[in-house]
Amino acid sequence: MSTKYIPLDKRSKVKQKEFHSKQRKSWGEINPITRKTQNKKLYNRKKSEWRRQSDPSVGFFIFKGDFHGNPIPRP
Repeated sequence: MSTKYIPLDKRSKVKQKEFHSKQRKSWGEINPITRKTQNKKLYNRKKSEWRRQSDPSVGFFIFKGDFHGNPIPRP
């Protein structure tokens, strides 16, 4: 006697689960998480803070002269 085909929606939950588990495959090397690239035109506060800490030329300085590099005479 040959086995009669039973539609998937008419099968028991256990049989449906068994069928679907056979159909599934692993993702392998692919990571299914969706990633979005950052918009480089937007202001990034963290990046700005990192630049201030890493660059020693940016920051406070003491001005000891006029704009031509000559020292200011003391009275």
